[in-house]
Amino acid sequence: MTAELLSQEMETLAWCESLVKQGPDYVSQSDFLKITKDYRRLLKDLQRILRISDRNELRLQKLSEELMIEKKRFEVIATSLSPYLPKQVYDSIFEGKQSFEVKSQRKLLTIFFSDIQGFTKISEALQPERLTILINDYFSEMSAIALEYGGTIDKFIGDAVMIFFGDPETRGHDKDALMAVRMAVAMQRRLSELNIKWQKDGLPYPLITRMGINSGWCTVGNFGSNQRMSYTIIGGEVNLTSRIEGACEPGGVLVAYETYALIKDYVVAEEREPLPFKGITRSVRTFSIKDLISDNEAKYSDSILEIPGHSPINISPSKLSLPERLKLMSSLRDIANQLDHTNARENS
Repeated sequence: MTAELLSQEMETLAWCESLVKQGPDYVSQSDFLKITKDYRRLLKDLQRILRISDRNELRLQKLSEELMIEKKRFEVIATSLSPYLPKQVYDSIFEGKQSFEVKSQRKLLTIFFSDIQGFTKISEALQPERLTILINDYFSEMSAIALEYGGTIDKFIGDAVMIFFGDPETRGHDKDALMAVRMAVAMQRRLSELNIKWQKDGLPYPLITRMGINSGWCTVGNFGSNQRMSYTIIGGEVNLTSRIEGACEPGGVLVAYETYALIKDYVVAEEREPLPFKGITRSVRTFSIKDLISDNEAKYSDSILEIPGHSPINISPSKLSLPERLKLMSSLRDIANQLDHTNARENS
């Protein structure tokens, strides 16, 4: 590389030396020798600089390759770690917005709890390998819905799921609460569809969940030690949400009054009898979610389902609970899919 860059200079130097050998007719020999001597010295210095530059270039190239290897290694590690952190927290950390200090702050959040009714009975009826596949499938489906609605997945506790809205990002208290309720209804709807699929795959019992939602002031942040931290929420409102979830009807969504007050214009709900909870001095007002207004512009008109060879079936949505409505919707959708596939086979 150096020889190629200095080829012109080398040719010039050779030409000057040849002139000296021809005699002093063209130029004074002493002057010319001085010029060539200085030129040779400069050329030698330049060659040395270029050699150093070549070595530095090779060193930089090697460092660049090492950095690229480390970058890829870091990306692999980061990708492997990402499932162990809530997506919003993971993004905050890698954007430099999240600190690693053990600290917390107070925020108004909407908290969600759910668990599977009779999970012990289901786990005893299934082989461990089948149970692992089932529960991971269930958590994957519920997690995808949680992320779609902007929920921060806090943790999985056995068969239970804990999610909160309003941190590290918030859309406003009322919007956070509404997204939590819409998420819960979407989860119940999806679970109704999955139960039909799992039943066909041989699942002896359906997965039926209870879901509780509450809005209140919580302490949120990094808890633990400098060696092991967890980004989570604590406080009385978290415990209350867990109690509300336990009081929910199977397959339903039960919300505290504090949440209902934020979303009342967007849901159809029925107030339950005030619930007394141990350790809480007041009775807790709760509301059972029956429907989402945005999803039901003609929500209370009765429908008649006519099936050839059978008596007409009158369907009154206003008389159905949320679990009954979602189960019916999933069953009708499954029947429609079967009829569609049958029709496709007959026409093929």
